[in-house]
Amino acid sequence: MGEAASPFIGTEARAAGRVTRRTLRSRHVMIYRNVYVPAGQRVSAVTRAEAAWLWSRRNATVAGLSAAAFLGSKWIDDELPAELNRPQGCGVDGILIHREALSDEEIRLVRGIPTTSPARTAFDLGRRGRIEEAVMRLDALANATRLQRTEVDAVLGRHPGVRGLSQLRRVIDLMDGGAESPQETRTRLLIVTAGLPRPQTQIVVCYARNMPFARIDLGWTEWKVGIEYDGPQHWTDPRQRTRDIDRYAELTARGWVIVRVGSDLLRHRPHVVLERVCGALREAGCSWPIECGLESRLRRVRVA
Repeated sequence: MGEAASPFIGTEARAAGRVTRRTLRSRHVMIYRNVYVPAGQRVSAVTRAEAAWLWSRRNATVAGLSAAAFLGSKWIDDELPAELNRPQGCGVDGILIHREALSDEEIRLVRGIPTTSPARTAFDLGRRGRIEEAVMRLDALANATRLQRTEVDAVLGRHPGVRGLSQLRRVIDLMDGGAESPQETRTRLLIVTAGLPRPQTQIVVCYARNMPFARIDLGWTEWKVGIEYDGPQHWTDPRQRTRDIDRYAELTARGWVIVRVGSDLLRHRPHVVLERVCGALREAGCSWPIECGLESRLRRVRVA
């Protein structure tokens, strides 16, 4: 299947003879005033962002989560408002307008549309919402663009004194482009905030002659302890299940201990995840859980 049709300005399409007044109303859906897509087409975060830019009469910069979607970030809710940055503050239902100063270095063309750069997008998203949510968004952005902390630091240096910088610094400390899903980010944050040293992400394990056979979500190569988040497909897809069985058997043969995490454990029993990780590390000869006073943290998580 080809790409979905781009949104278009109704009056322009009529003037060019591509649609009539009748077909515009009968075969298309208006997203914003005078901006349409074909009826039945999914309105993705990218589609919504492009439509908002057209609504602005092509006089705005795509920003925030809309910019992240343009830049390739996953896990963005299609129903969230589009976000634009422009001097005029007048907005419309379904479009969030920002009026912040942007330097030339903070704008790039994506799909031919002015869009905040990965670093500027991270600067904006990292200052918003809860820390966990902000880290998930920056993880996804870094995964899509290979964004580095130094790039965000450069933007931060150009905008001293704006709101949210304290949170932003914490968020970029925690950012890791190796996370391939929001749940992997949540798992890593659980480990880090409990006091354990930061795990490596996307650990590649090889056969002899450097032939890779497995990639572990996160863990510590020194101790051969890994953590894997199992989504529904790991249990419902027979082929995926068979691959997992073979992969875990090979990892075990090579001395790896894998702690498997699911949504129920992560949401309702995080202390169990920590206890299993700490147990595996102790068995591997690691003294971190004791040295960092993790037992008291475990008790707090268990009570919460």
